[in-house]
Amino acid sequence: MTNEQIFSLASTIALVGWVIIVIAPRWQHARALAFSGVVLLLSTLYAYLIIRYMGSAVQNGGGFGSLREIALLFQMPEALLAGWVHYLAFDLMTGLWISTDAEKRGINRWFTLPFLFLTFMLGPIGLLTYSITRSIVTKSFPIDPFDTK
Repeated sequence: MTNEQIFSLASTIALVGWVIIVIAPRWQHARALAFSGVVLLLSTLYAYLIIRYMGSAVQNGGGFGSLREIALLFQMPEALLAGWVHYLAFDLMTGLWISTDAEKRGINRWFTLPFLFLTFMLGPIGLLTYSITRSIVTKSFPIDPFDTK
């Protein structure tokens, strides 16, 4: 497969996960399918890309020690693709947490849609806005992400 094909496939797979948690969040298998079927699949693809191409990227001066090294790293299309898959998996995992957390707290799922959209498009901004709203709704701050109260 070409990098473009892998990019398209990974993006489509991630979109399926997002559709599952937005359309059918209360279906008993939704989160398991989104996590086990999508997040772990993307994580496996990410691991493959890292194992396959990271050595070449590091040999070309890329790395994580400075902004310059990261810029060099992401000049390699395969490393950029791995970075994209990383974003897809972690943003979806964040969306799953938001969906699960909101349900545990009795927050209307329609109310969470803007936060899920922001997480889908802008990752940390969705998490930030949900977290601020959650702390206002629950009147608890600082936020413990695993607090089940």
